[in-house]
Amino acid sequence: MIRTLFLGGARSGKSAHAERLAAASGKEVVYIATGAAGDAEMAARIAHHRSQRPSHWRTVEEPMALAAALAEWRSPQRAVLVDCLTLWLCNLLFSDGKEYPDIGAIELPDRFQQERAAFLAELAVDRGDVTLVSNEVGMGIVPWGAVSRCYADEAGRLNQAVAAACERVVFIAAGLPLVLKGA
Repeated sequence: MIRTLFLGGARSGKSAHAERLAAASGKEVVYIATGAAGDAEMAARIAHHRSQRPSHWRTVEEPMALAAALAEWRSPQRAVLVDCLTLWLCNLLFSDGKEYPDIGAIELPDRFQQERAAFLAELAVDRGDVTLVSNEVGMGIVPWGAVSRCYADEAGRLNQAVAAACERVVFIAAGLPLVLKGA
């Protein structure tokens, strides 16, 4: 089993690199999409990503229960690609529909902690190859507003935990890969 994490900024080419790796595996590809079309702009982004994937790939749309989807679809005969962890994290952050304050401490929803823990536990299980895509959001200025800072902090913590669990970690900038861990 090989777990690979592709990190990068928006439109850095991380998804394209992850998709090439999945295609090169020679295995059945299962694409777990975490994005949810909450508005027209996001629907257009999802449609663009769909149009870029081979039609014979199986797409599973799962915005919240990522651990369960991985447990169901991972196997030695498949290459599973998850795109993307930071969208999933955002879905969980806003899963209870609560409004967050501009200042002060942010109390994360119970589902956030449960799904994150379940995902990391499932990632540790040897069920087959998995490729993960995540945004690196912590390379800019500190965001304005408590919920934005909380999101950036949690994305950084998640990326660190996933990178530690993966055999290979690749940072993508301007479409160019920089291997951070593994071959």
